[in-house]
Amino acid sequence: MLQKIRKYILFLQYAIKGTNEDLTNIKISRAILLLSIPMVLEMVMESLFAVVDVFFVAQVSTNAVATVGLTESVITIVYSLGIGLSMAATAMVARRIGEKKKKEASHTAVQSIILTLAVSLVLSVAGFIYGEDVLRLMGGEEDLIREGRWYTKILFASNGTIMLLFLINGIFRGAGNASIAMRALWISNILNMLLDPLFIFGWGPIPAMGVTGAAVATAIGRSIGVLYQVYHLLKGTGVISVSFQHIKPDFSVLTRIVKIASGGVGQFLIESASWIFLVRIISNFGSEVLAGYTIALRIIIFTILPSFGISNAAATLVGQNLGAKLPDRAEKSVWLAARYNVAFLFSVSLIFYIFSNEIVGIFTDVEAVKKEAIKAVRYICFGYIFFAYGMVLSHAFNGAGDTKTPTIINFVCFWLFQIPLAYFMANNLGLGSDGVYLGIVFAFALLAVISIIWFKRGRWKLTEV
Repeated sequence: MLQKIRKYILFLQYAIKGTNEDLTNIKISRAILLLSIPMVLEMVMESLFAVVDVFFVAQVSTNAVATVGLTESVITIVYSLGIGLSMAATAMVARRIGEKKKKEASHTAVQSIILTLAVSLVLSVAGFIYGEDVLRLMGGEEDLIREGRWYTKILFASNGTIMLLFLINGIFRGAGNASIAMRALWISNILNMLLDPLFIFGWGPIPAMGVTGAAVATAIGRSIGVLYQVYHLLKGTGVISVSFQHIKPDFSVLTRIVKIASGGVGQFLIESASWIFLVRIISNFGSEVLAGYTIALRIIIFTILPSFGISNAAATLVGQNLGAKLPDRAEKSVWLAARYNVAFLFSVSLIFYIFSNEIVGIFTDVEAVKKEAIKAVRYICFGYIFFAYGMVLSHAFNGAGDTKTPTIINFVCFWLFQIPLAYFMANNLGLGSDGVYLGIVFAFALLAVISIIWFKRGRWKLTEV
């Protein structure tokens, strides 16, 4: 027994440290675990930051929490662009690695960074100028806008660090260097959590900034994380090794990145925009309901993000195995990863449902806010198992470079189904926020069913990148 435990600990250390094993030749379960362990730990830290961040902000005011909810529902558009570009980079880098073309993989990595820098510059300027209008458009009251405008402006102005963090980690994942991606996010988010109370509440020469301080801490933490990533790209000792010869724009590669990323951006933009509409519906029921929903969403993200680690592992294995001309192995990897994800999220849903009162109580003692957050957590837990399958299969399509299919599925499930259903149940049926949460659960179920049907058709195996 002790020998088995020691064996598992050694394997865990090995996965965290990082490996250059050929993921297309080793046992599938081993390949999934080697990728999933650092990817899950990476996402655990991201989700931990999300929870810690809202914990500190909740100590400021209800308006501060609502500001975070409104801003992040819009800033997810930026996340969508970053994730879409990251998705394209992961698919193309993984395919080149599977084909044993490391120089081409490195070249693709640099081209994706150039494109991301150009896009983020435009968003930075626009978001900084129109930050207050964003909050007003989302239904924020004037006192909320006065308190939270600089939080919104700073987050938009520093969006380049968010996009680069996503993108370069996507490059490392595509190459199978999940441990570097994990460390980059750990460095970034540990700094975020350490700096949050300093800038929010003030310390020594640092003045108390309230909710604005949370944005300052995020900008600094993510910038340091990006510097760590760039260091490893330039270091030249990993699978991906870039040099200045790659900096010249290559329009043939950029065109392929844009083609794949456009589907990815559209896919996540559709999903993100659906959350914006849901927030807009919920905001009609008051700041306390909105604050409760924001806290619940952060708690849910705490577990959904780690499950993204398993899904990202599936995407990498699909890309590399297709590059190695092993489509059947790619498919087997996806189904096994999906089973792992279902087991994980089912376990989490039980814990969250049973202990929702205690968990929510950590973040707020305002009774109305607490009651709403508990209700939201319990509702959304019912959709976890469905979401587990839908998430892995969507990432599998993306890993193959087929970003069009998940985009269509998301459009049907979130825009044509979830939003109208949530609005109808919340307003026409008089269910209030309960109707919104039920809409989320039903949409997750539909997403899983459609994804399974399309994935079994196997057309994704023929995608060229």
